Amino acid sequence: MLALSSDSLRDAAVAAVEHAKRLGATQADAEATQGSGLNATVRMGELETLEHTGEQSLGVTVYIEGRKGNASTGDLSPAAVRAAVEKAYSIAKYTSPDPMAGLADAALMAREIPDLDLYHPWDIDPARAIELAKSCEAAGFDVDERIDNSDGATVSASENEFFYANTHGFVGGYKGSAHYIGASFVAAENGAMETDSWYSSHRRASALEDAASIGRRAGERTVARLNPRKIATQAAPVLLDPSVAAGFIGHGISALFGGSLYRKTSFLIDSIGKEIFAKHINIVDDPFIREAYASSPFDSEGVACQKRAIVSNGVVQGYFLSAYSARKLGLQSTGNAGGNHNLLVAPTTEGGMIELAKQMQRGLIVTDLMGQGVNPVTGDYSRGAAGFWVEGGEIAYPVSEITIAGNLLDLYTRIVAVGSDVDRRGSKWVGSVLIDQMQIAGA
Repeated sequence: MLALSSDSLRDAAVAAVEHAKRLGATQADAEATQGSGLNATVRMGELETLEHTGEQSLGVTVYIEGRKGNASTGDLSPAAVRAAVEKAYSIAKYTSPDPMAGLADAALMAREIPDLDLYHPWDIDPARAIELAKSCEAAGFDVDERIDNSDGATVSASENEFFYANTHGFVGGYKGSAHYIGASFVAAENGAMETDSWYSSHRRASALEDAASIGRRAGERTVARLNPRKIATQAAPVLLDPSVAAGFIGHGISALFGGSLYRKTSFLIDSIGKEIFAKHINIVDDPFIREAYASSPFDSEGVACQKRAIVSNGVVQGYFLSAYSARKLGLQSTGNAGGNHNLLVAPTTEGGMIELAKQMQRGLIVTDLMGQGVNPVTGDYSRGAAGFWVEGGEIAYPVSEITIAGNLLDLYTRIVAVGSDVDRRGSKWVGSVLIDQMQIAGA
């Protein structure tokens, strides 16, 4: 349960901004937040951790003719809020001026704040959380006797609230919730061990997958990876499962962030109007999906969010810009201070991984990636991988100790299909992605 009333939280943010104005700030903004949560982890049938969390904070930014100062406090009493503002003001007096610094334009502030149904607190007590975690882990162990260890099963419930205010007169905020059940297991055979996991996450507890089903799926995924083989170095089709595909697409999205663009650390500089993806790829940034994790009526600067096409028929249509990055690029904020919203990669086929494997006939399914081998400046891509080899459209055996590589500018044009098995657990909603060819380094 959240400790403060909504009015108290809102008043703290507004009071910070008003005090900054009294001190003589040219502009100022403040965000007051609070959160609470319960987290229970069971390992090997025994309770390992039980945590109750509760926090509140306020961050304030003060601008004095292009000079910027920040300060924060975990105490939302009036005296502590005033002290934080005064500290930020003092810092701002001694920083170098930046002509691009400042609030987003007043005309861009959100005027209407729709209810996106983001708040669904879970009335769960520790005993029930522990019970669910135990049932999740037990179901995984029951899958196969070769599962002999666990990294734990976790149940968590959290809720939060924030208010943002600035000297344009904007004040807005809302509550949110996030709930989770997940488990990870270790299986052993012939002296070798493999691990895998599964989880479910949603703003509504009633929308979570059944705890036992999550455990079984985690167990089945773990056992399926036993006795992997090595494959020869070759070029072959690669099918990315949805969780891996989200990161693969995400590298391109990150390259469209304003900060990367104005710093010249992106391989997609000046890409608007250019065909970067295959012609059948369409990506939309949608902040208005009810109950989704990345939904928001306004961004972290108060700018009204908008549903936008980012990629249409393979062609880049827009960037992700905050007020500062937009000014650096001579453009206008897109309402993406804080990052992308719900990124929807449109499926190109009604089938999922099974159907795409049949279409692929022979190649590699990637279910796990290791390492950070992505160069954001050049687009060079090289990641350790594990998954399954496909022959005749069917999974033949698990594989590991391989590397998949290429350049994203080439690989994005090689996307043959996007499946309908969309993973909606994060901010990038995408199904399985089939790439007609990648370099695979193996034995």
